[in-house]
Amino acid sequence: MPVAKVNGININYRVQGKGEPLVLISGYSSDQSGWIFQTGAFKKYYLVITFDNRGVGKTDKPSGAYSMKMMADDTVGLMNHLGIKKAHILGISSGGLVAQALAINYPERINKLVLASTDAGGDESSGISPEWLKALGLREDCTDDDVRSIPILKIGDTVYPLAFNRPLFRIIFPLLAKIKARLNGTIGLHGQWEAFVGHNTLNNLPAVKVPTLVITGTKDRAIKPSSSDVIAKLIPNAKLVKVEGGSHALNIEMRSRFNKEVLDFLKSE
Repeated sequence: MPVAKVNGININYRVQGKGEPLVLISGYSSDQSGWIFQTGAFKKYYLVITFDNRGVGKTDKPSGAYSMKMMADDTVGLMNHLGIKKAHILGISSGGLVAQALAINYPERINKLVLASTDAGGDESSGISPEWLKALGLREDCTDDDVRSIPILKIGDTVYPLAFNRPLFRIIFPLLAKIKARLNGTIGLHGQWEAFVGHNTLNNLPAVKVPTLVITGTKDRAIKPSSSDVIAKLIPNAKLVKVEGGSHALNIEMRSRFNKEVLDFLKSE
């Protein structure tokens, strides 16, 4: 795959299809292979750009804390490298946090915005689910420092099974994710986790004016489903879709429904 030099790091990316650009932003610890069930469907209608965020996959993994703004800068830098002035942006899980930072800081670079299985942070109705906190050994009234104190591999080991609801998926995909995380190393995972913990867009989302779809599964066990209600209320005229029984990894377990909702939204006037 090609590599772009962006913001002092090498970003591994892939471009497929043709049409209006559509940039897909992966979640915590996930590389671009997590979009395997989307690229085939989306590239029929759009120029689909996937990439490994800083800290994972074949992209560089600099040490130190990252921020969602930093990762949004990376995304825009990749768009600049590809000569893309404006694109549809789809972010899932913590990739949705990057997408929020992009919408807040670079609104002129976005046509339409899709926020999937994500949160705005900083609110009791938004953020990590009680089930995930319990798996981490944390109380619901824990502080950011408490969250930062968790061993980095434990974060993935606890969330991967929670991302899926169907028994077979809960066996296969978490196992693959754990293997990838250990091959990836912990430096980049630390950086990404720091960006996640420090995220809070509650005061900024009302300024987002681009057409926005907020989509979540009602049975998301990693991030509170009510997080999407919070986001949809804050972003003017946002469309909220709740997929009954859907998990955190909605794009994998319910890919047909997920793809349809995204494509219908992107194609709408």
